[in-house]
Amino acid sequence: MTADHDPTARPVLVLDFGAQYVQLIARRVRERLAFARIVRHDITAERVRQLNPLGIILSGGPASVYDAGAPRCDPGIFDLDVPVLGICYGMQLACQAMGVAVEPAPAREFGRAELRVVDHGAPLFLGVPERSQVWMSHGDQIPDAGPDFMPLAATHTCPVAAVRHRTRPIYGLQFHPEVSHTPHGTTILGNFLDRICGNPGDWTIGAFLERAVASIESRVKPGERVVCGLSGGVDSAVCAALLARAVGERVVCVFVDTGLLRLGERESVVRAFGGRHGLELRVVDAEDQFLDALAGVLDPQEKRRRIGRVFIEAFREEARSIPAAHYLAQGTLYPDVIESGGAPDGPTANIKLHHNVGGLPSELGFELIEPLRDLFKDEVRGLGLELGLPESLVWRHPFPGPGLAVRCLGEVTRDRLEILRKADAIFLEELAAAGLERQTAQAFAVLLPVRSVGVMGDGRTYDNVIAIRAVETDDYMTADWSRLPHDLLARVSTRITNSVKGVNRVVYDITSKPPGTIEWE
Repeated sequence: MTADHDPTARPVLVLDFGAQYVQLIARRVRERLAFARIVRHDITAERVRQLNPLGIILSGGPASVYDAGAPRCDPGIFDLDVPVLGICYGMQLACQAMGVAVEPAPAREFGRAELRVVDHGAPLFLGVPERSQVWMSHGDQIPDAGPDFMPLAATHTCPVAAVRHRTRPIYGLQFHPEVSHTPHGTTILGNFLDRICGNPGDWTIGAFLERAVASIESRVKPGERVVCGLSGGVDSAVCAALLARAVGERVVCVFVDTGLLRLGERESVVRAFGGRHGLELRVVDAEDQFLDALAGVLDPQEKRRRIGRVFIEAFREEARSIPAAHYLAQGTLYPDVIESGGAPDGPTANIKLHHNVGGLPSELGFELIEPLRDLFKDEVRGLGLELGLPESLVWRHPFPGPGLAVRCLGEVTRDRLEILRKADAIFLEELAAAGLERQTAQAFAVLLPVRSVGVMGDGRTYDNVIAIRAVETDDYMTADWSRLPHDLLARVSTRITNSVKGVNRVVYDITSKPPGTIEWE
């Protein structure tokens, strides 16, 4: 279900000019109960008119507006009488389109700056102190607002840090209101949405749930069945619960036990969905097939390829035994759609090839249902709670599709997986006991392909090394390592080395993303 098929959801369009924070802008808009859609920067004014948006936000970007080949928007957008807010590059682009000069700044601004509001009556800055901290990231600026724009704010080195057009609903901010380093940024964005765009505040999880259920009910005809691939993660779990709300017993969930799961994963899925929500749950035992395929494989990409192939084979065999199965449901999320170039009006850059369940729709001939494709991860969690899923399932940390195979560096064997599984469970138990599970976005153990010398009792050991990793992030595109208490790390290390046979050393990964990735493989 997208806004194209949902006339009740008037979007706020976020035009993407290559901004690092474009998804964060959309999430901030959603937090104000407005439906944000990220679209390509060169979307036509006619297409914008068809989408009937509440407002338009022009994102930042790495280019300079005066460079040849710099990304631009259709200037007809400014003639639609739709409120426009330009952020950083977006402000410069809007002002340039209106005849204002943009020049290299004499002193570039990167990082924190003090903003001084010069027009206290401007609706954009209602509730914002006269002086406040903002986050800047620009090398160009507007030295003079010209006759058509009014300056609203300035910093020490930026004379025009915010503007509004005198006769059109066009506004601009040279700083980034979407980041947490701009403490009053949510107030400013809220003023734009509520006071200038007239946001009705109807983008709620409850309203989404009603519309999604109605959409699925109208699509899946009586007698037809839906196959939903359960992975144990929150996305597929919420997808399954939503389908159950819509079409009940006509949903068949297939859970493939790959042997690459976390401790107790299979049991938790069976408890959550076996005989509940009116669903039929089928569990496929495929551990032997996966481990046979991974025997002797060290390259992480080859691991992924083989896991995908075996998964398709196992899923295909089970799905074909389900009578009247016409649809495959997947827990695709909005970031997946954006980054794969899968949205009709979305950015064209293909950051990653998105393939839930290994490309099963084309291989099995099912029609695809993706009821979560308009949602971010935090909204999916909210929907899960609305559907009555247990918090322990809704707030589970993300788990990679290939499972523990990409956390078991080197060869994947039953013995090595057992070591990793036990160490991982200890780490997560201690995090939960310390009340820090929700403060970390993702936490896990990694079994390294090295051994180290140790002393246990009176004897010398030469055993495995476990690395533990915990990160904090809002969007999973960037992440910082979690500053966990030293006494917690000490307890984790002691428990793992004392109770997991074959481990004599524990290390803590303190690498951010970038330069690292969250997962090790």
